[in-house]
Amino acid sequence: MGGPPRATVSVHPTALWRLRLARELPRHLFHALAIVGLLASARYAIAPPTPTIVRTATPSGALIDRAAEGFATLFARYYLTWDASDPEAHTLALAPFAGSALETAAGSQPPESGEQQVLWEQVVQARVIPSGHLYTVAAQTDTSGLLYLTVGVIRTSAGALALAGYPAFVGAPASTPASPLEHTREVEESALTTVVTRALRNYLGRAPTDLAADLATGARVSLPGASLALDSLVSLGWSSDRRSVIAVVQAHDKRSAHYTLAYELDVVSRSGRWEVSAIQINPDS
Repeated sequence: MGGPPRATVSVHPTALWRLRLARELPRHLFHALAIVGLLASARYAIAPPTPTIVRTATPSGALIDRAAEGFATLFARYYLTWDASDPEAHTLALAPFAGSALETAAGSQPPESGEQQVLWEQVVQARVIPSGHLYTVAAQTDTSGLLYLTVGVIRTSAGALALAGYPAFVGAPASTPASPLEHTREVEESALTTVVTRALRNYLGRAPTDLAADLATGARVSLPGASLALDSLVSLGWSSDRRSVIAVVQAHDKRSAHYTLAYELDVVSRSGRWEVSAIQINPDS
């Protein structure tokens, strides 16, 4: 009765499927994860996801609209061209622009005598307005001289061009006299001066075969449309990065018209010899 307590064993019945599930569950989970990984890899190989590129929208009004510029210059030409002996021609020319929203001939009435022709016209300034642009058109006329006309052009909901109201005569865009020439360090190498002088003489004289002798390999040069004769090299200086030189020259054409011109030439030194790799412009850009 007073001895130490004896250990007891309790037996509880458990379903066999529970024991099997507890033993096999980790293995089944591992297999399931492996299958999911294989399926995901196959999906990326067969149909990889396409990255989404977010593009920043550019306001349509800020884009250059060549068609609208042409519309404005054409209107300016018709608006400023008239012949008192045929006033109906002026009205008919402006009818497609004015429509029913504006007065006849866009509010213009030529004088009772004389005529005026537009020699040339050019958009010289543009600013954005709601749904379009306000263009300043410079027009050279044979009787009134150089005139500046603002023409508002908009795009309708259908995308068609239309006047944004009546035009206006305005002054020229602000301008000042030419700035002083940038001070450059004078080229002191006589060999480079000789090459530049010879290259410009052949360039202005439209002599591509002779010019090629001073061009670097791969250099592309577009010759001027009119042939000029080089009179003298006025100055030759280095650009700020010393990869090109600025040449000021005097030249004349076959009619004896004289010009002072400035050219920038890219130059390189190879094996102790100077070569020209570009003259003033890149014809490929």
